[in-house]
Amino acid sequence: MSPVTSAANLPEGVPTIRVIAMPTDTNPAGDVFGGWIISQMDLAAGTTAAFRANGRAATVAINGVVFMEPVVVGDEVSIYTRITREGRTSLTIHVETWRRARHTHLTTKVTEGDFTFVALDENRRPRPLPPASPANSPTIAASA
Repeated sequence: MSPVTSAANLPEGVPTIRVIAMPTDTNPAGDVFGGWIISQMDLAAGTTAAFRANGRAATVAINGVVFMEPVVVGDEVSIYTRITREGRTSLTIHVETWRRARHTHLTTKVTEGDFTFVALDENRRPRPLPPASPANSPTIAASA
């Protein structure tokens, strides 16, 4: 189980996505469905990829996703993204999902993984990433 953390231990910056887990997001056991969490992570990573690519980008791989503990209905789910690698046409984004139990300040990391995207042109073919600029580049973290 993940340790309970304070806001000081959260990733830097603001979440790319913040959403409340709802009853329709649960699996037959009553926990929030892992596929829902991955889809939210992909949406957040896609937002970061499109911003950096200055246009369309598509998910080409999801690697190393680890579920550390369940998310339950009513939890506030915050998803943080950071670019960890850039290639000529692709980039890898590390995604962390954190939960805050409703009506508390208890926050824990529940999921993390790496999402790889490729920038696409108008014909949906790979295209080079544009040069990095303050307008399209969140800070690139050092690779682990």
